[in-house]
Amino acid sequence: MKTYKYIITLISVLLFSCGPYSFTGVQKLNAETFQVNYFVNNASQIEPGFDRDFTLALQDLIANQTNLNLTTTNGDLVYEGEIVEYRISPTTAQANSTAAQNRLTVAVQVRFYDKDEPDEEFEQRFSFFYDYDGSSLLQGALRETAHEEIFERLTQDIFNATLAKW
Repeated sequence: MKTYKYIITLISVLLFSCGPYSFTGVQKLNAETFQVNYFVNNASQIEPGFDRDFTLALQDLIANQTNLNLTTTNGDLVYEGEIVEYRISPTTAQANSTAAQNRLTVAVQVRFYDKDEPDEEFEQRFSFFYDYDGSSLLQGALRETAHEEIFERLTQDIFNATLAKW
């Protein structure tokens, strides 16, 4: 009986002493909605559909990792910005002056607004890249893989800067 009381007490302490906690580290417990405005592609090189896909990727990540509801107007948290860089450049050269490896670099300028905590608002540039073989063209499955990896990293970095505070 003494062991039973000890276990009940231990479970109670663990459950009630930690307060609200999120496994994703989300700090915005008072916000209920979020809004992701369309990220326009202002890069000098335009990849058709990239802006739409990025906007949807950011919406999906926030919706899947929080209990916030997506809205199209008057969100408690608002994300907006533009794609400012979409560039393919050689990273290493071969003896015959061709690229051994190419790099796709993407950068987005993000403005974050918080209705309840205006001090948390900011504007910041986020960037990531994907390297691929210089003899390959960035198309088809390779392009999809590159975009998915870049979306995953950029959206997670934006999430961490705005909600997780990492």
